[in-house]
Amino acid sequence: MESKREKFVRLAEARTNKIIDMLRLLGNCANKSNYDYNDADVQKIFTAIEKELKNARTKFSISEVEDDRFRL
Repeated sequence: MESKREKFVRLAEARTNKIIDMLRLLGNCANKSNYDYNDADVQKIFTAIEKELKNARTKFSISEVEDDRFRL
């Protein structure tokens, strides 16, 4: 039976690597000889990514705070 820690490590590693792979693929879109885009497009892309990254980071911070709450 898989422990909570083992499950976290397995899923977090797989999901993080998937995100990294997708970011690398997104970087391929920077090739101006193959794609047409402007600075506003790039800004929208990275604003959306940064927003979701901040949301994910906040979820981890909140769970740490909740662990400090009083329980019986």
